[in-house]
Amino acid sequence: MLYHSLGKTGLNVSAVVFGGIINMDESQAQADDYVARAIDAGVNYFDVAPTYGDAEDRLGPALAPYRKDVFLACKTDQRGAKGAREKLEDSLRKLKTDHFDVYQLHALTTDEDLDRAFGPDGAMEVVLKAKRDGIIRNIGFSAHSEDVALRALSMFDFDTVLFPLNWALGINRGWGDRISETVKEKGIGLLGMKALVRRNWREGEARPYPKSWCQPIWGDEALGVAAMKYAVLKGAHTLVPPGNFEHFSFMLDHADACYTKALTDEEWAMLRREAKEAEKELIF
Repeated sequence: MLYHSLGKTGLNVSAVVFGGIINMDESQAQADDYVARAIDAGVNYFDVAPTYGDAEDRLGPALAPYRKDVFLACKTDQRGAKGAREKLEDSLRKLKTDHFDVYQLHALTTDEDLDRAFGPDGAMEVVLKAKRDGIIRNIGFSAHSEDVALRALSMFDFDTVLFPLNWALGINRGWGDRISETVKEKGIGLLGMKALVRRNWREGEARPYPKSWCQPIWGDEALGVAAMKYAVLKGAHTLVPPGNFEHFSFMLDHADACYTKALTDEEWAMLRREAKEAEKELIF
């Protein structure tokens, strides 16, 4: 397993993230097994959110034996101080920890999200106090809008950004290019999500991976590898898989090669063909 410095955080993180949503709706025994297998593979960065059903309840006990040796990231979708404080305390309790190595404003999508979080009695007041108290070590955000993400970076010196580095969006719209350049200039840790996503689910389509709200790549190793290489090219320090163990395992199997071998001309041509197919069904 390769490890990379996550921007200016000082954290040396595994090339693949264990997304806590993998544990959602699983038994505790299954969650324990998934986490143990991730640890055995060398994964040292775990990420979860209160919005992932019962994922926190499952991840906390599963991760407890390894907590001192790994980095744990969590999120809040609350924009006001009261809700943010309650969610932070609840997450700490469920995850059986006294601190988060990274804590993120979750799914920033609109300017209103930012205005509320940064305004009077907003979530950032709680986050900043928690950092002063040592409960939070690094502050980040995830975003589903590049414009909002760039505005967030202009408002605060964030440590990390969790952002979709998706080949179909990038090739069709140039999505992610501005974020990629900005975080590189600022030395911010970049966590690349949605790398293994193809398109939106179609109405009535069978969904073999119900934890993913968009259709992941499966059954196509070459496309999956090229998609991961694209996210690496855009500057991802680590990659976040879709929310199932199969795709997590796929990333584990291929991450080292994707970080050490560049996209070939044939892979670029394949991505462009596939991006053309998906251009009317893009996830954002």
